[in-house]
Amino acid sequence: MEIMATKFGSCAKLLLVCLLFACVIEVSVGRTYTVGDSSGWQTPPNGAVTFSNWANQHTFVVGDVLEFNFQTGVHTAARVNKNAFDTCNTANPIDNETDGPADFTLDTTGEYYFICTIHCNQGQKLAINVTSTGSPSGSGGSPSPGSSPATPGGELPPPPPSGSVSTRVVATASFVILVPIVIISVLLS
Repeated sequence: MEIMATKFGSCAKLLLVCLLFACVIEVSVGRTYTVGDSSGWQTPPNGAVTFSNWANQHTFVVGDVLEFNFQTGVHTAARVNKNAFDTCNTANPIDNETDGPADFTLDTTGEYYFICTIHCNQGQKLAINVTSTGSPSGSGGSPSPGSSPATPGGELPPPPPSGSVSTRVVATASFVILVPIVIISVLLS
């Protein structure tokens, strides 16, 4: 009877540990933000201030995803460097998505810049700042005017290939898979 109680207690502990690690995966994956909320990614009625105000309501962290909802053929979502953002230069985007909706994974810290290559001059542009953690920094999600670019010259590293997973998610998933295996091995020995 005592052996059965010990095995039941071990199984209950193992189940609890696995549930805790499942919670870690949920937190580590990041959030998906729909740019412009229900209005989506469209020519803003109040110019660039519309998307600036939207960004100021959020704190973006590595692993988050920006979803740009727009009608294909009417708008685009292009990731650009700071200079292209400031001047609405559409010549050499880092990434240009022409089919809506388009998702961009925020895979590094620093400033990100997005424009619609069709309506940038009408204020359809978004600048955000990505932090490494969700701790409040007072920035609100939008870079401050005159802040320095993520790398010299305002260039940002290219985005990850479509379908790639952030290092943080892979590391967390590996941790979540390996730790229960180690715990099971210890409990069964």
